[in-house]
Amino acid sequence: MADWMTSLQTKTPKEGFELAIKLAQKGVEYTQPSESIRKKLRPKYSTNADSLIFASEVIAIHFQTVAAANEYWKDRIHYFSK
Repeated sequence: MADWMTSLQTKTPKEGFELAIKLAQKGVEYTQPSESIRKKLRPKYSTNADSLIFASEVIAIHFQTVAAANEYWKDRIHYFSK
């Protein structure tokens, strides 16, 4: 697999959230490397409320990790309070 993640550092919380989504997606890709199987399973979980909630939970956990790595964007707080 390509070296897609070089850092958890992001400039903004939005970029951090996007990185959290990417981490969740890559986690699924590592767990199930077969794209054809992932495509086959997607219709089942994409319409299941519990599966979608669990996916959101995984993203939220990754976002906590990214936020901590960025010290909650502490040095840029003035930018986000405008």
